[in-house]
Amino acid sequence: MKKVLTTPISAEDLAGLRVGDVVYLTGQLVTCRDVAHRRLIELGRELPVNLQGGAIFHAGPIVREKADGSYEMVSIGPTTSMRMEKFERQFIEQTGVKLIIGKGGMGEETAAGCKENKAVHAVFPGGCAVVAATQVEAIEGAEWKDLGMPETLWINRVKLFGPLIISIDTEGNNLFEINKKTFNERKSAVLERISQQVKFIK
Repeated sequence: MKKVLTTPISAEDLAGLRVGDVVYLTGQLVTCRDVAHRRLIELGRELPVNLQGGAIFHAGPIVREKADGSYEMVSIGPTTSMRMEKFERQFIEQTGVKLIIGKGGMGEETAAGCKENKAVHAVFPGGCAVVAATQVEAIEGAEWKDLGMPETLWINRVKLFGPLIISIDTEGNNLFEINKKTFNERKSAVLERISQQVKFIK
């Protein structure tokens, strides 16, 4: 059975999730990346959207404005989450966001923020931006449009958005760091095996 998170998300909704689990999101999903994080944390500007119990997507979508003035999602793929690492711990604390979605892993600060505030980070598969757009039922609003299309806070209504792989859970466990340690432990034996096969090359 699919595990579906529905906004607003509570700490209880996330309590049983562990790194590597796959979930889907239904409800509100707000795109929020570099400049929006900087405005909140460095410039102290209040976000124009309530993220308490909410979900954000580190993404720079392509959006089409229709003749009636409404918007249509064309493509919405994840951007590299690590770019937000220096802001995310404070961002989680200040906004009450519960689900952060992006590409690749995040670091110690985000892991600490997730543990302190009972939030999670999840990875959306890269290369699926057009498919992801089909999971956006409607764009319900757009804030900070002065930042340009990629950095605008696009407020989306989504249904079964995913798959999302939990990479940091509410205990601060970090899938990418766990995997890095495992791979490094295995590396020496693999390199030794390879060097035996190619040692004739001078």
